Amino acid sequence: MNSEKFTSEEFHQFVQDHLEEDPAGLLFKYQGKVAFDLKMAVQQIAARQKAVKKLPTWSKNLHLLFPASISVEQSSSEQTAAFKSEGLSGNCLIDLTGGFGVDFFYLSRGFEKGVYCEQQPELFQISKHNLSLLNPGKFDFVEGNGLDFLQKTELRFDLIYADPARRGTGNQKLYKLQDCEPNVVDAWDLLQRKSDHILLKVSPMLDLTQAWTELPEIQKITVVSVRNEVKELLLHWEKAKMGAPKMISVVDLESGILPFEFAPSAEEQAHSKYAEAGKYLIEPLAGILKAGAFNLFGERFGLHKLERNSHLYTSDTLGKNIPGRIFEVVQEISPKKQEVKALFPSGKVNVICRNYSTGAEELKKKLGLKDGGDDFLIGTKTATGYKLYWCTRTQ
Repeated sequence: MNSEKFTSEEFHQFVQDHLEEDPAGLLFKYQGKVAFDLKMAVQQIAARQKAVKKLPTWSKNLHLLFPASISVEQSSSEQTAAFKSEGLSGNCLIDLTGGFGVDFFYLSRGFEKGVYCEQQPELFQISKHNLSLLNPGKFDFVEGNGLDFLQKTELRFDLIYADPARRGTGNQKLYKLQDCEPNVVDAWDLLQRKSDHILLKVSPMLDLTQAWTELPEIQKITVVSVRNEVKELLLHWEKAKMGAPKMISVVDLESGILPFEFAPSAEEQAHSKYAEAGKYLIEPLAGILKAGAFNLFGERFGLHKLERNSHLYTSDTLGKNIPGRIFEVVQEISPKKQEVKALFPSGKVNVICRNYSTGAEELKKKLGLKDGGDDFLIGTKTATGYKLYWCTRTQ
């Protein structure tokens, strides 16, 4: 792809003038009426519309080019990319799977030089154009397989970063590291020879135990979430920390809550206490549930679980900085439609089911409810059976 075709002022002006319009309509309206590549211009508009929240500053920079939507969807957000870059610095880093270049650009801020690798030709050209524009002269570009380059180069790097592709030949999602591309499990010895610091971004669906099974030398796993939605897992290895105890850190970037950090051995040694619902119900952050800290969460904050497989907790008092959603129990209610309708005549209440006899959508249909308002119905299971609680949100 020749990016020079898409750098004319007329091209940029068209994108700027029509950023808020329907891309399909633009394609129909202006077909054969412009001198530049209309399809590419419309792609730029569509991509920016989809990425405005994920990539706010990149979306506003009309001199940057955007690839097909799948590459944008798979890209890190600026927010998570900036988080990954915190505390990392050195002379040179290499990104083996550069993609759209968002992670690479933010990671590079603490390094003198950066090597970007990407084997998809069009994506390589787009990212080369963007990165050269954002920081001229700082980056070297390798079109091709990053592991092949790493095997051949004489260079060593202060940081090796990779985000292995997680879709197979049939577009199926892959969750084992060794099934992803590149296969960092088979290449682990090579990575360690070429750098004393390795950082991997992997699927949020990957089981943490699986990660340590495949790469037992990993010292730390960070579970990264935004607004209580798990976005990615980061696997950390540093030569200087060889032999250090394994650690898990759970971070939610917009909660304002301190990271929840623990050793897997601490969870193994923790024990849950159980009780029926008291004044408050607490649901841990999604990242804590992902990390499997089911016993340690209650133990650390003095909370009781409702039931072994109901990852809801309860207490009559609240400590500070509990990393989760907190609800105040108004009363236990019967799951009968008439009684529920009497309590919520508008038919609007937010329904949550955790280890309940049905899912939330089925329960809403059964009771004739729609999500809305400030109240909550929480269906769950305690030691004495399935329960439905009317609650209000306190945090």
